[in-house]
Amino acid sequence: MADPKGFLTTDRVLARTRPVAERVRDWNEVYVPGSLLPVISKQAGRCMDCGIPFCHNGCPLGNLIPEWNDYAYRDDWRAAGERLHATNNFPEFTGRLCPAPCEAACVLGINQQPVTIKNVEVTIIDKAWDAGHVTPQPPERLSGKTVAVIGSGPAGLAAAQQLTRAGHTVAVYERADRIGGLLRYGIPEFKMEKRHINRRIEQMRAEGTKFRTEIEIGRDIDAATLRKRYDAVVVAAGATTSRDLPVPGRELKGIHFAMEYLPLANKVQEGDLTVSPISAEGKHVVVIGGGDTGADCVGTAHRQGAASVTQLEIMPRPGQERSAGQPWPTFPMLYKVTSAHEEGGERVYSVSTTHFEGDEDGNVQWLHLVEVEFTGGKLEQKPGTERRIPAQLVTLAMGFTGTDRQNGLVEQFGLALDERGNIARDADFATNVPGVFVAGDAGRGQSLIVWAIAEGRSAARGVDRYLTGTSTLPAPIRPTDRALAV
Repeated sequence: MADPKGFLTTDRVLARTRPVAERVRDWNEVYVPGSLLPVISKQAGRCMDCGIPFCHNGCPLGNLIPEWNDYAYRDDWRAAGERLHATNNFPEFTGRLCPAPCEAACVLGINQQPVTIKNVEVTIIDKAWDAGHVTPQPPERLSGKTVAVIGSGPAGLAAAQQLTRAGHTVAVYERADRIGGLLRYGIPEFKMEKRHINRRIEQMRAEGTKFRTEIEIGRDIDAATLRKRYDAVVVAAGATTSRDLPVPGRELKGIHFAMEYLPLANKVQEGDLTVSPISAEGKHVVVIGGGDTGADCVGTAHRQGAASVTQLEIMPRPGQERSAGQPWPTFPMLYKVTSAHEEGGERVYSVSTTHFEGDEDGNVQWLHLVEVEFTGGKLEQKPGTERRIPAQLVTLAMGFTGTDRQNGLVEQFGLALDERGNIARDADFATNVPGVFVAGDAGRGQSLIVWAIAEGRSAARGVDRYLTGTSTLPAPIRPTDRALAV
């Protein structure tokens, strides 16, 4: 263990964020660079000798958290990085983007503030990169087998890296112009600068992984051709079909899905555009959806100079403490203030949009809403609570309903779906089509980045066994597994 008395003598300290007035004028990450280094060893020392580390089960990757906490406490950063990479291909992604279900399962969190596991994780990996400890790991020999991975999000990248290191020749197909999937175009720069993706891609290229951009399987290359060309296929195309809001006025100009709005802002940061075609500058912005994607829209609107930002959520405001129905070590639904919310705007709970109102040119101008409440287990509107708020730009951030079916990928492969409309798979992440596997949101449904990486790693093991009859690759999870955090 780390410091035997650390959890008694050291208070929880989080990474410092840059002043709001400063950070909303740029797109750099919100945290003060290097702000954790003076305190992170002591924070790692708060990890207690709990006997049964529930953080392992709270993390879908099964991260060896007490071990790398101990190394971080002792300033053995190389060893900490090695233990971190033992279960996670991309800790710099999860350390910035994961909601940290491991912290919700931390034993110390029963009656104190849990260990800052996420902050320790990102410090370890950042120091590993800075010290040159993260290097390519090409296979010693090639198997002669070929694998195509469809999609370059966290699930696809994790599967590709594992399979390449196992000796297979892997090509990753991405329909966008750059590798990264939602990491690239769905996550704003202020949450994760894209240089972190770029250097991982270079590592993977050096290991032997091939990348093919601007190729959409199902349209540019049909499924039959891909199956003939490769010995196995991994479908990691995500759950990219956005949930719509079919209310009167939906056709008005200025109403967009979050994944129409956010990628354009990222393309500006990539240098592809001078200004975004969908900009919040000078507009009253309404974000429908109270989750992380909605918060990303809020932070983006602030940086584009919105006149006002309002975020709507149909559910009641969560509590500050765990409810009786969400006991430790489950992942509780708590009121969360993200960095985007710190920057301003209004959050409105328990409301539903009834319709939109526009001007004579067809541009949205107002959003009409009504308060709602649960009555007899049903969501009912509260009479007399109707009102309208100004809305010149509306983003729909209400989640995703499944894999894109319009490009023909599912139909061309002949993939079976489960009862939720996701691609069905067995314990080895294999679909009903021999040699075709599925990982991440395409099979699981909309979920967390940490689940995507875990599924990518597990699917890689299934592919390896299919191709060679056995596998030494680790398998963190099975498709039916549910961590305590979910």
